Amino acid sequence: MTQPTAEHVGLLLRDARGEKGWTQGQLATELGTSQSAIARMEQGKQNLSLRMIERLEAIFGRSIVKVGRPQMTHLRVEGGRTLSGEVDVNSSKNAGVALLCASLINRGTTTLRRLARIEEVNRIVEVLTSIGVECTWLNGSDLRIRRPEVLDLASMDVDAARRTRSVIMLLGPLLDETAEYHLPYAGGCDLGTRTVEPHMQALRQFGLTVEAKSGFYAVAAPPADGHDRSFVLTERGDTVTENAIMAAAHRQGTTVIRNASPNYMVQDLCFYLHGLGVEIKGVGTTTLKITGRPAIDVDIEYFPSEDPIEAMSLITAGIVTNSEVTIRRVPIEFMEIELATLEQMGQKLEVSGEYMARNGRTRLVDVTTKPSELRAPQDKIHPMPFPGLNIDNLPFFAVIAGNAEGQTMIHDWVYENRAIYLTELNKLGAQVQLLDPHRIYVNGPTKWRAAEIGCPPALRPAACLLLAMLAARGTSELRNIYVIERGYEDLAERLNTIGAKVEYFQD
Repeated sequence: MTQPTAEHVGLLLRDARGEKGWTQGQLATELGTSQSAIARMEQGKQNLSLRMIERLEAIFGRSIVKVGRPQMTHLRVEGGRTLSGEVDVNSSKNAGVALLCASLINRGTTTLRRLARIEEVNRIVEVLTSIGVECTWLNGSDLRIRRPEVLDLASMDVDAARRTRSVIMLLGPLLDETAEYHLPYAGGCDLGTRTVEPHMQALRQFGLTVEAKSGFYAVAAPPADGHDRSFVLTERGDTVTENAIMAAAHRQGTTVIRNASPNYMVQDLCFYLHGLGVEIKGVGTTTLKITGRPAIDVDIEYFPSEDPIEAMSLITAGIVTNSEVTIRRVPIEFMEIELATLEQMGQKLEVSGEYMARNGRTRLVDVTTKPSELRAPQDKIHPMPFPGLNIDNLPFFAVIAGNAEGQTMIHDWVYENRAIYLTELNKLGAQVQLLDPHRIYVNGPTKWRAAEIGCPPALRPAACLLLAMLAARGTSELRNIYVIERGYEDLAERLNTIGAKVEYFQD
């Protein structure tokens, strides 16, 4: 953006703020920035990224400036910089999409506070809007949701639905919404074959019938009954558990789910349903007892808790750049194994005392990374269902192991293709050896070097490349970052607040 354009945008921004009756300080609070930054924007002395313009437009509910938005966005990273300062962890992506789906159970108004403004959330909001749900952004991050008496499922936005795997989680909330409907096949990351059969097995317990057709699922609702039911999930999956919980929440009778996931997003969903008056016993364990409410009409506001995967991403940024950085609002219950593993590798960490998240349930801490000399762990690093090391946090250890002396084995047993994508780190100077589709050796320490790389079609490996670029001296480019925007809100801009130099650009 040229300076005259920046000045013009500054005037439009000042006018929009004046119409809302806000001070510069109030707008700064909404954006999570400083009042001096707002002053610079309004004076045309600060270039605005397209992401910032979009956030401003969402806050004011109006167009700030008409700009061309090419389809593909890239990142340019000036690496080799030491980071410092503090950065907050945002709310959970995975909890956010589950709560959006669960809002369909409620005939009252749901307001989700500080919801992550990411592409995955945008896709689900587009799907909900297309079937008649009123979704209103009250400011930059609060979303008010009001569903109609009857959902128009025949008008579902197929393109939006197919761009997210989360659409499969509509089956539980829509259990008996209508006698028959079609649901598009789920999309999302390319991580190899990810069967939806565990979802079907769970929902069959409620009488739901799903038949796979060409490009969609044909769904037939179960007849009404007041039966109690008890079943075991054959896979302790997060989204499978959430689907079963949502089905049970508005189905008459008591449901016992065994081998349930007790992970962070599942707990957030249960806390929200508690607010709707659904009785759920055993939250945080592998056995849940849910007493359903067939008719729920409650006005509720809920704060999704902080994201342990984003917390690990930010912690990795501090470690790979050998910097002292404080990551605030880390959900410690879901990070304990990760932090213990890092300490075994020689990473020095300072952890604050605990305090409560805005939902009143999740325990938070602040974690400060210290410059450290790392060594490879004696045993392999592998994920396990909660309370083990989180499956989505595993890829970050490939970047961290690149800074460690010795050889680290990482075993990603869940996904067929994700370990393969981690070999892209070799383009930045890493020594990653692929043993098979699930296992890699990482040999360190690495002398990171700049490179131009296209984003792999998987969220966490793509984020790993960005984090490694922070450590690589020189200028790197990460091309087509849509997959990162699916799971992170303004990650580049937030890294810049702690000393990184990352900028968006478009061809």
